[in-house]
Amino acid sequence: MPLTRWDPFGGLPALRREMDRLFEHVLGRAPSPLGEAAPAIEVADTPEAVIVKAQVPGVSKENLQVHVTENALTLKGEVKEDKTTDDKNYHHQEFHYGAFARTIALPTTVQAEKATA
Repeated sequence: MPLTRWDPFGGLPALRREMDRLFEHVLGRAPSPLGEAAPAIEVADTPEAVIVKAQVPGVSKENLQVHVTENALTLKGEVKEDKTTDDKNYHHQEFHYGAFARTIALPTTVQAEKATA
């Protein structure tokens, strides 16, 4: 009889998929692990700078706060829902609305006073 190694965490990916499916069925969408409206980001560096790009559709420049320290960048803002008509009957909704805050660790120490956005 061959021995089979038991992996106590082997069932976790399947459990995660089932939980995501359950949330999508009940809520109409899977929950975001970073919050309702947390922006997607890219962080890169060059010899002269650290470049952070964030997708913040629906957020005006005036409603976006960027704070830089020597080793982190924080984005705060709010995606507001367009309430032009209240007679909609949604069948599927994936847009995320609400306030968000996301702090990103920078790959190197930066001079915060020289940061531009």
